[in-house]
Amino acid sequence: MTTPTRQRDRDGLDIVGTGFYWDDLEVGYQFRTLGRTISDTDITLFVGVTGMVEEMFTNTEYIGEASLMGTRPVPGSLVFCIAEALLMQTTMQRTGMAFLEAELKVVKPTNAGETIHVRCEVIEARATSQPGKGLVRTRNEVINQRDEVVATYAPLRMVKGRPR
Repeated sequence: MTTPTRQRDRDGLDIVGTGFYWDDLEVGYQFRTLGRTISDTDITLFVGVTGMVEEMFTNTEYIGEASLMGTRPVPGSLVFCIAEALLMQTTMQRTGMAFLEAELKVVKPTNAGETIHVRCEVIEARATSQPGKGLVRTRNEVINQRDEVVATYAPLRMVKGRPR
């Protein structure tokens, strides 16, 4: 299995941080992202911007009384968004064209102060009927600092092909 090549500048140097082209990806290729700790501030900003004002996310007294976990939970949709941001930073810059679909499964709660990363495996990479575009599906596992899977999803994306 070869590692996908990256975009290069005019001097032939890899441009670090740019995305993969669909036709450089092989089914079975696996990688993981860097980690990110989800803070109380992240939760507050996300809840404010989305209007997701469930008391379990906004009222620390209520959380102390009613939470089965005893701490502030992270909305599952925020876990997904941070996982996507971790992937965006390393695999889709300048090459991602469209997020087409995914079914998200939250399998374990995530709490404020926990750190997540994404384990990713390419399970489909194929051309579209239009030149220069491909479809890539990955199997993504969102993993916490205890190496527990907290969410899974298998997005299908439209991705640019390597320029010819």
